[in-house]
Formats: sequence, C-alpha cells, structure tokens
Amino acid sequence: MSKAIAGFSKLTKEKKIKWIAEEYFSEPEEAISLLKNYWNSNESLQKLHDEFIENTITNFYLPLGIAPNFVINGKNYTIPMAVEESSVVAAASKAAKFWAKRGGFKATVLNTEKIGQVHFLFNGSFEKLSAFFNDIKPKFFEGSQDLTKNMQARGGGILDIELRDKTSELANYYQLHATFETKDSMGANFINSCLERFSKIVKEEAFNCDVFTEDEKHIQVIMSILSNYVPNCIVRAEVSCPIEELHEDASVSSKEFAEKFLTAVKIAEIEPFRAVTHNKGIMNGIDAVIVATGNDFRAVEAGVHAYASKDGQYSSLSHAKIENGIFTFWLEIPLALGTVGGLTTLHPLVKFCHELLGKPSAAELMQIVAVAGLAQNFAALRSLTTTGIQQGHMKMHLMNILNQLGANDHEKKQAVKHFEKNTVSHSAVADYITELRTNNPERIEEDFLQ
Repeated sequence: MSKAIAGFSKLTKEKKIKWIAEEYFSEPEEAISLLKNYWNSNESLQKLHDEFIENTITNFYLPLGIAPNFVINGKNYTIPMAVEESSVVAAASKAAKFWAKRGGFKATVLNTEKIGQVHFLFNGSFEKLSAFFNDIKPKFFEGSQDLTKNMQARGGGILDIELRDKTSELANYYQLHATFETKDSMGANFINSCLERFSKIVKEEAFNCDVFTEDEKHIQVIMSILSNYVPNCIVRAEVSCPIEELHEDASVSSKEFAEKFLTAVKIAEIEPFRAVTHNKGIMNGIDAVIVATGNDFRAVEAGVHAYASKDGQYSSLSHAKIENGIFTFWLEIPLALGTVGGLTTLHPLVKFCHELLGKPSAAELMQIVAVAGLAQNFAALRSLTTTGIQQGHMKMHLMNILNQLGANDHEKKQAVKHFEKNTVSHSAVADYITELRTNNPERIEEDFLQ
C-alpha cells in the first residue's frame, strides 16, 4: 500500500511522475519512460496541454478520424471524429455516402434556449414571495448589465426569469428559473456568473424588504448553477427517400428492409433495455464530434439521456415512419454547444477541426453533430437488421486483436486476408496466429529481423 502525500499539487511535473512511478510500479523507469514518450516535443504546446487541467503528468491520446461525404442541407462536410471505438468512423462514413446519393441529410435548429437556476429556501408563504419577486424582477436585469452587455451586443443575454414553487417536493424550496441565449458560446461561465449575481440581489433585497418578517428576510441560497438539461435547445436531423431506393442488397427487398428497420426503431421506443444501447449508438457519433470540436461531451450525454426520459420512460431518441411510399428517419436532440471560448480557441487540433468544418456557428455545429448521431444510428440499425452487428464491427476490431497478440506486418496481412471469409473473434484470431507461427517460423523470424 502506498503512502499518502502532502502538497502533491505543488510538486513539479517530474517530481509528480517520480513519486507515482516509485510508489505504484515495479519497474519505475519503464513507467517514467512511457509517460515521457507521450509528451509533445514542442515545449510550448506541451505547456499549453499541461495547463488545461491540474496535476498533469502526460497526454492521453485519442485517434482523430475523418468521415467524408456528408451532405447537410445541400452543403458538403468532412466531419472530424475523436474516438477510440472500432467501426464508428467507418459506419458514419458509410451512412454519409449512402445518403449523399439520396439527397443528403436535412437539419434544423428548433430552439437555442439555455437554462440556469438559483436554488433557495424561504420560510414564508409563496404569495408573499411571489409579490416580492415581481417587485424586484427588473433589478435582476439591471444589476447584471455589466455581465450581459457583451452577450447582448452579439444578440444574446437573459431571456426571462421565473419564480418556481417546489415546496410540494421539498419544504421551503423555491427556484429562480432563468433562461438564456448565448449565441456561439456554450455559455456555462456566462450563465453561472449571472446566476450568482441573481442570488446576491435576492438576498440583499430580501434583507431590506419591509414586508418580510425577520425570519423571512434571511433567504438561504443553496446553490446557483446552470442546468445541462436543455429541452428547449433542440436540433432535428432527418433523412428520407422512396422505399424502393432504400436498400442496395438484392437478396432483401427494400420493402422488407424498411419494415424491419421500422420495427427495430419501435422496439427501442418501447423497450428501455434496447433503448439504452440504441441511444448509445447515436452517442458514438455525437460524442466523437463533440470531443473533436472541444465541447463538453459529459454535459451533452447527461442532457440527452434526461431528454430520452422526458415522457416518464427511457426511450429511443430516433424515430422512423413510412408514409405514401416514403421512408423517413429522424431524431430531435438537445445540444448545448459552443464554437467560441473554452478549448475552441486554445487547443490546436480543436481549432483545426473547426476550420475543417468551415468555422461553423454554434447552430450549424448543432446540425452537424445531430447528423453524425443519426448517421451512426442508421448504420447500426442497418447492420443489426441485415448482416448482424458483429460482422462489420469485428472486422474493424481485427487490427486491435492482432496488436494485442503482437502480430507483425506479415501476420497482419495474412490474417486480414484469412478473415475476409471467416468469422472474427479473439479466440479465432489467436488460434490462426498460433497456427501461422507454428507452420512458418522461418518467415516470422525474417519479419522480426527486418
């Protein structure tokens, strides 16, 4: 068991690493070497990375892939995806190519409202508090002008502030429920700053309110924080085509495929166990683009899954229908994203990804991200309802298995060829590599020597 350490955050990066290596690893020098191998050789760039978070010891890389051929609202996009899971980029690319021939994706931002709340306790009647709130409401706007003037100049700001009575759920509990427009900024810092100003104003005004009793004057603010649940910050993405254009496999009719696809979606709409995995597939595409563009995938995930439960049961985020011979597949999803501030102006690869996308506005990025999720979902459902998910996924996973087994270049080439017609599994690949090495040791040795 390692010993506790005081003042760890004050140590240099080298001393942090040395302590970790000596306390936790049987081969400290190997551990130190590994961490240093992932440092960026550009010192200023490494310093930038070190300052993103606290107690940094190295960089943790994710592959950055590219999914080309996306047509969204008639415009061509090549979408960056930062993700470690096999087949995500390939699936998105395949879906993009499929729908590009059928008019592409259509996307619309339905609303961009963000939410923040001041949670507080008040020991008095709602009627008295409501009258007090209506009297001081203009002061929330006036008293935060220094915070909102720049956002207002860009067309954003505070939209409204409501008083909400939550005492039926928790004694004396009320909220200031505020809505915001933050334009191209995700807006977390802006919203939180405004909320903290609101809490200060409500406490000061309550203390000086002649109508309140001494007990009522002491409003207790519990916390002031934005919400990552943004049910009025919604984007819709969809695809559609005549049924006869829907499927490219001659062995299955387009009508049969469409009906099976619809049933798969309906199962995800009514069965939470399926819906969770169904929506996880959507988030494979969404998270990959969010990470690549420097946005907060954790906030998006939390808001999306809350939205999937908005009707009282967890359900599919995507939906499908057939009307008058036209197949339509769509999703509506909450996305609070930003294209200015945060990592978007700091991380060089994030800046690269934004430029690759044509420097989109936040609304345009919402559309791109939603389309990536819909494309991913279409590709997954297409595989599930035809060949099965494992055939394509495990083919893509083959290289990971080969790397785990320490296969050299010759073995990888032989294995890729062999598994073009054989089922991929970890045991099957291990058996094949063992057989290859047993039957041809001379060639294997040559490859290692090269």
